Amino acid sequence: MLLDKIEELLKEVSTLTAKSADDVEQLRLKYLSKKGEINALMGEFRNVAAEQKKAVGMKINELKQSAQNKINELKDQLETSEAQSDDIDLTRTAYPITLGTRHPLTLVKNEIIDIFARMGFTLYQGPEIDDDQHVFTMLNFAADHPARDMQDTFFIERSSTMDVTKNVLLRSHTSNDEAHYMSTHEPPIRVLCPGRVYRNEAISARAHCFFHQVEGLYVDKNVSFTDLKQVLLTFAREMFGADTKIRLRPSYFPFTEPSAEMDISCNICGGEGCGFCKHTGWVEILGCGMVDPHDLEACGIDSNVYTGYAFGMGVERIANLKYRVSDLRLFSENDTRFLREFEGA
Repeated sequence: MLLDKIEELLKEVSTLTAKSADDVEQLRLKYLSKKGEINALMGEFRNVAAEQKKAVGMKINELKQSAQNKINELKDQLETSEAQSDDIDLTRTAYPITLGTRHPLTLVKNEIIDIFARMGFTLYQGPEIDDDQHVFTMLNFAADHPARDMQDTFFIERSSTMDVTKNVLLRSHTSNDEAHYMSTHEPPIRVLCPGRVYRNEAISARAHCFFHQVEGLYVDKNVSFTDLKQVLLTFAREMFGADTKIRLRPSYFPFTEPSAEMDISCNICGGEGCGFCKHTGWVEILGCGMVDPHDLEACGIDSNVYTGYAFGMGVERIANLKYRVSDLRLFSENDTRFLREFEGA
């Protein structure tokens, strides 16, 4: 009877399967532990007749060895299977994952920064959420001046009904960085301020409620408009080509005087006139001017000793010209079909 039971267990052990490490452990406990099937056979072995003990003992050893080998085999199979298979994360992008590229605005911004860095400008980035004091008041925007309407932005907190300088808002230009920098540094100052800005605009192909700017500031003794013109000419030729021409048209900004808008010869038609430049041969790219003495004094700089110039450009505007993108909204929609067009850049 005991030999028949051993034979049944041998057949049972030979067909064992396991789907996990827990299954293997349960099989080990069932057959090889102190309370397992094989150890129970040893208790019955004491009642076997003397002439059968040798044969039965050999069968029990065979069963024990078979069970041990089978459990080790199952364990090895599971470890090999786990090593060869990858866990599937259904939330990940389907394989193969393609390499991306820098955003076109980042490409253009980095190129602008690189050009001015070679002319000695250092980088400074300030807060996107700032107070009226640095965004408007220190830059010669009077509390009731209509120039504020030109840069209508989004106000977060009205701290005082009597003092607009304490209002908290999303900056409408990166000129606030220049106010911060001039307030904490002594001339000579040659700084470049890139960043995102916000304005209360109706979103269209030509305008958005947020965009990106790069502004530059140079303050030192005997700085003139001639210096500004030469720096901007150098930038235009580095960015758009050595044959690029510039022209400066009188304009108005509260924080510069005199002020100018700068146009470049259309890089699409070469200045001959086309639909892009409205057949004028010129395209506007930035505003500039000499820093108003009020701004210098408001930031603690003696306007009788120091002068300076400032300029500011929209990164989207430069990207439009460089890559001929007709709709400003494409830059923020994250359409990968559009972004893949810049892999070569």
